Amino acid sequence: MAEGLLRHDAGDRFEVFSAGTKASRVRPEAIEAMREIGIDISGHRSKNVDEFPGQAFDYVLTVCDNAKESCPFFPGGAVMIHHNFEDPEDLAAFRRVRDELRSYLRGFPTK
Repeated sequence: MAEGLLRHDAGDRFEVFSAGTKASRVRPEAIEAMREIGIDISGHRSKNVDEFPGQAFDYVLTVCDNAKESCPFFPGGAVMIHHNFEDPEDLAAFRRVRDELRSYLRGFPTK
């Protein structure tokens, strides 16, 4: 959801990549929660950080404590920014986390 929000709300200012420490799938609840606010992430896929070897990043955002703990080192002086969000389990929680993420990301990169 963070990738979709940043691409939609700030894609003209940033090149956005998203990956996790464990690739899985984009949950249907995430797709639905984002569709409700007019953002289509149905074509997104879950990626692993290992897909970006040697890639230089200006910022690396982690959005859960587990990701922060297991996030690899990124060369090139990337600014690491962390905020823990709930790992949603149902559509109501996905909506809540979507709204929290959007509010949080609106201030990026001043976090």
